[in-house]
Amino acid sequence: MRRFFFAALLAVSTLVVTAQSWTADNGNGTFTNPLFYDEFSDPDILRVGDDYYLAGTTMHAVPGLVILHSRDLVNWENISYCFDRFDFADDAFSLRHQKETYGEGVWAPCIRYANGQFYLYTNINGKGLQCYTSKDIHGPWKHQNMLGNIYDLSVLFDDDGKVYAIHGYGTVRCTELKSDMSGPKEETSRVIIPEGNGVGEGHHMYKINGMYYLISTDYKPNGRTLCSRSKSIWGPYETVVITADETFGYHQAPLTQVPRGEKPRIGKDGTRFGIPVVDKDATACTNIHQGGIVQAQDGSWWALLMMDFHSIGRTTTLAPITWKDGWPMLGLEGNLGRAPRTWVKPGIQGVQEEPHAPYDRCDDFNYKTNTYSPHTTQSTPMLKPIWQWNHNPDDGMWSLKNGRLRLNTMPADQLMWARNSLTQRVIGPSSMATVELYVKGMKDGDVAGLGNINVPCSWIGVVKQGKDLILRFFDQATNDTVDTPLSALLPSGGREGAPIWLRMCGDYDEDKAEYAYSTDGEHFQTLGHEMRLSYQLITFQGSRHALFAFNKTGKNGGYAEFDNFTVVEQKADRSQNIPYGKTFRIINLATGKPMHATKHGPLYDTHPGDNSAQTHFRLVDRGQGKVVVQCEDGRYVYVSGFGLPGDVRFTDNPDQAEVFLWQDYLDQEFMLMSFDKHLYVGKSPTTGSPYSMDYRGADPARRNGAVFRWEECR
Repeated sequence: MRRFFFAALLAVSTLVVTAQSWTADNGNGTFTNPLFYDEFSDPDILRVGDDYYLAGTTMHAVPGLVILHSRDLVNWENISYCFDRFDFADDAFSLRHQKETYGEGVWAPCIRYANGQFYLYTNINGKGLQCYTSKDIHGPWKHQNMLGNIYDLSVLFDDDGKVYAIHGYGTVRCTELKSDMSGPKEETSRVIIPEGNGVGEGHHMYKINGMYYLISTDYKPNGRTLCSRSKSIWGPYETVVITADETFGYHQAPLTQVPRGEKPRIGKDGTRFGIPVVDKDATACTNIHQGGIVQAQDGSWWALLMMDFHSIGRTTTLAPITWKDGWPMLGLEGNLGRAPRTWVKPGIQGVQEEPHAPYDRCDDFNYKTNTYSPHTTQSTPMLKPIWQWNHNPDDGMWSLKNGRLRLNTMPADQLMWARNSLTQRVIGPSSMATVELYVKGMKDGDVAGLGNINVPCSWIGVVKQGKDLILRFFDQATNDTVDTPLSALLPSGGREGAPIWLRMCGDYDEDKAEYAYSTDGEHFQTLGHEMRLSYQLITFQGSRHALFAFNKTGKNGGYAEFDNFTVVEQKADRSQNIPYGKTFRIINLATGKPMHATKHGPLYDTHPGDNSAQTHFRLVDRGQGKVVVQCEDGRYVYVSGFGLPGDVRFTDNPDQAEVFLWQDYLDQEFMLMSFDKHLYVGKSPTTGSPYSMDYRGADPARRNGAVFRWEECR
């Protein structure tokens, strides 16, 4: 299966570029999580009038402090960054002299609107609290260094004009800020929630109907989102958990391990990295946690929370909120604390957005518009907003010329130390990134290609050794190198300007990838082995594609040129995922057995080889992703009583049939959620009981009996 998957990816020509990219909007009035199938960490949400703004962590990458815009909470676009470069005179922000800021920089931002302008707050390690302000969300942004030891903060502009920062882990503090944002009023700092209340970090403070609400997250022993409330900003606070264990059926991510004693934070070639096999039944921080809440124009409330999502990094999800006894509980009545993967979009009048992704990932390097820096001229070629540099670039060592990206090489020992590496986040659940590399300008010691900036890193590229050009695969996790002479592959060894195409094929739900190359852009050959991918808390980022060029001889060398970077997402089109018009069997992932419509009454299962009419089902479309399940003999699934085992039965009356909202898990996997009861159909894999409708959701391994696979009957 693995070879079939990667072979199918390699068969796709780079000349076939699809505009289809993952969007949460299903086009039928519903959405499916995640909002973005790529990394967007520490989301903080803000509504101003009819517009929503989402700020997120960008760590050491620039441009930094990203802002997305939406009108319906589901479809987003990248409209701004707060800065183009870190403006600190510090070698670490520019990867100079073996110094770096991996896992540092911008994290856990807070976005607010007050006094006719936008405020973005963030901590930057070693530099203190930072504030960026602008009257226009598109910028330009004014930067103020507020100093102080305030991090993972939320900011509240209170009704009396005072401005408060809420911050800290475990012991939560409140500190008043100076109105001109020149710094905190240190003498006002007080503990408002003492250690011992289970409150963690990632704070988001709101004042709702005169009550102060603090949303925070704790990750020990796994991720949970909590809410603390008080009539006074200074407390006392009472705290409850508002969501836990909602993983949408995804297990914990594999975390990179570095042996004790091997101190380099990003490692070195030869570091013995470990990527352990994970416990697929464990949650860790895969469940939705840390993020903000917002009230939509129609009065409904929503939470935008993140989850640690395998080698992709941290993704953002959208979940409805139900107020219960004055608490903003995630989920729906009857199933509070959990959240549907697919649900109905907010009912915002007059807003009809066409489904679209926030970024255009493909780039032919002829882009003439810069959406996050409107003060720049449109006549100058620009990088698309999806791109970020790995640390501050040296602007004198890169250029856009004749429709290509040129990277001049500078000294570096390996990819993670290479300056001017241009990166963008990988996109899941599976995708294929391809780029043309031109090597005519390379000099001795130069290395250039397509890489994965992660810990451990990997790459495929061209190495210039004297007059020879070598095509190389490198995997830092295993310290494996595979070489093949380029002169045997390219006309004139590539020295007359012929390109070589480099490709990375990633199956990010399964945390694996392969590299390949082509000499004609049509036929691709794998190079090296299948790589295991991971998430890690060293750079605090997921996998990132990188276009890179550096020199290993300790000096500046020549240059490499890149063109036609394309990303193809094989699973972005979900229009055929619900099997309308098909007759199919429903296989329970926990037991491997098909559903069976018994004559006796209850819905049960049968042996795997049963292909009788009583195992054949079809769907009746009720619109907006709502379906009725009908057996081939004409009977409909309905639920009698409270949904306990034996209550899932059959009826001849279509008006009595249970209406389900189809929960798409891709790859023909799904769940059936009652549209009005908000619980799921499932069957215990151990007790022998018939099907029930009292399941709250999927477990991380999808083997609690509530997740199914459909297979068409032939």
